[in-house]
Amino acid sequence: MNGWQRWLPGLRIARQYQAAWLPHDLMAGLVLTTMLIPVGIAYAVASGVPGIYGLYATIVPLIAYALFGPSRILVLGPDSSLAAVILAVVLPLSAGDPMRAVAVASLMAIVSGLVCILIGVMRLGFVTELLSKPIRYGYMNGIALTVLISQLPKLLGFSIDSAGPLRNLVRITQAILGGQANWTAFAIGIGTLLVILLLKRWQRIPGLLIAVVAATIVVGAFGLDHSAGVKVLGPLPQGLPSFALPWIGLADLGQVLIGGCAVAMVAFADTSVLSRTYAARTHVAVDPNQEMIGLGAANLAAGLFQGFPISSSSSRTPVAEAAGAKTQLTGVVGALAVALLLLVAPNLLEHLPSSALAAVVIASAIGLFEFSDLRRILRIQPWEFWLSMACFVGVAMLGVIPGIGIAIGLAIIEFLWDGWRPHYAVMGRVDGIRGYHDIKRYPEARLIPGLVLFRWDAPLFFANAELFHQRVLEAVAQSPTPVRRITVAAEPVTSIDVTSADMLAELEQSLRESGVELRFAEMKDPVKQKLKRFDLLERFGALYPTIGAAVDAYLEEHAVDWKA
Repeated sequence: MNGWQRWLPGLRIARQYQAAWLPHDLMAGLVLTTMLIPVGIAYAVASGVPGIYGLYATIVPLIAYALFGPSRILVLGPDSSLAAVILAVVLPLSAGDPMRAVAVASLMAIVSGLVCILIGVMRLGFVTELLSKPIRYGYMNGIALTVLISQLPKLLGFSIDSAGPLRNLVRITQAILGGQANWTAFAIGIGTLLVILLLKRWQRIPGLLIAVVAATIVVGAFGLDHSAGVKVLGPLPQGLPSFALPWIGLADLGQVLIGGCAVAMVAFADTSVLSRTYAARTHVAVDPNQEMIGLGAANLAAGLFQGFPISSSSSRTPVAEAAGAKTQLTGVVGALAVALLLLVAPNLLEHLPSSALAAVVIASAIGLFEFSDLRRILRIQPWEFWLSMACFVGVAMLGVIPGIGIAIGLAIIEFLWDGWRPHYAVMGRVDGIRGYHDIKRYPEARLIPGLVLFRWDAPLFFANAELFHQRVLEAVAQSPTPVRRITVAAEPVTSIDVTSADMLAELEQSLRESGVELRFAEMKDPVKQKLKRFDLLERFGALYPTIGAAVDAYLEEHAVDWKA
């Protein structure tokens, strides 16, 4: 695809639109609306901004993604996984001012959008794969716990000054013991939560809508907001979101930039996984780089129209799919329906209790937890399980932003460790098995007199160059016979840098002075080309296409009598 078809996949789908899809998209859009409204309001409150801005963050972004997004049924909007990240930045910077909170959150959305667009344009969509599954589990479990704890005061009908997940638990306990809990609000909230969780298994039943509507009717019918002090949403302002450029003081801009980048990381990690999942299910290929552009455009639109950062939704997308969605027209219909509500009936949800909104967020946070796969990881790879736990503890104890920084740091350390301390082997011939194999795994393997076959299972780069040097010399020193030649099986070596190239030159010289030849077998062409640029290729003599050819050449050149 070239030109506008690449950058605006929504228009391409519109040109190919089939009339038979229209009834499905219209119905799915109306069904989706029943979730967009309560979820949008709930996640806005959880993010530290007034509920109306959750609807603003739903309308324009859905239309933007319909134009720029490559996935046919992915639904974007306010998300529970981002709420804790947004709140961690909004709460300290807003100082209780709702309009300043909106400005901070909107600016975070713009930063997140620009980062995602940059990733997509530079075709860096692969970076979503750099966080291993255990690390993703760790930070998502930490975020889920943070979100859950942040909603407990609202569920219990009181408020606290947030001071981090663990300290918040202490304050919540103190507030309950001090008699601050509103048990009527709690009963409504816990009832809403139970209905959502009980009906969740049936996708075609709008359990969330049923629970929220029931809670709203109960509070409105019995006047519980006045008689029992149950906090409610109140009337929403009438009208649509307007274009606005958010701005805050330069002193706070650094924190917003860090928060926006953190939001982008969480959003594009979640979106890439969900996008690939539904691409496989719908048998429609999705370009991950265009997915980042679509996500970025939606966030940019949210930030410019009084919204806050958004992501793909693992709860609303299945609803759209189950309702029969065929294209992104479903999201457009949902956006228009939300806009119609704001224009025609903004007071419809004025009796919606805050504890019910907290229940919506808590139900979503519960869905973020991952335990079963972590048990599997503990069984098969304990160190990765504890890596996940370290990431989880970092988010839970230090907060979301530092915790995500820890997640990124752990991912980099994990990546470097695998390359820094790779597997290596001295190989021999095992009777009855073709090829040459690690003598540690096969102690009975036969060695070729005077020849060491050495395999290095990683690229050669600055972090492992010295280790390679040491291990080669160790292999030569530990040989049971005087060594004439060491041949490196270089098929796993996919790259080489200047540091390791200089190391090879020094190694070749020191081995040659000791009467040992350094040779390579199975070296890949790109690595050969690099060695040629480094003026090293000729120093290593013949480059053998296979280990077998290297052994045959050695036996012939040194007249060694050895039976393969």
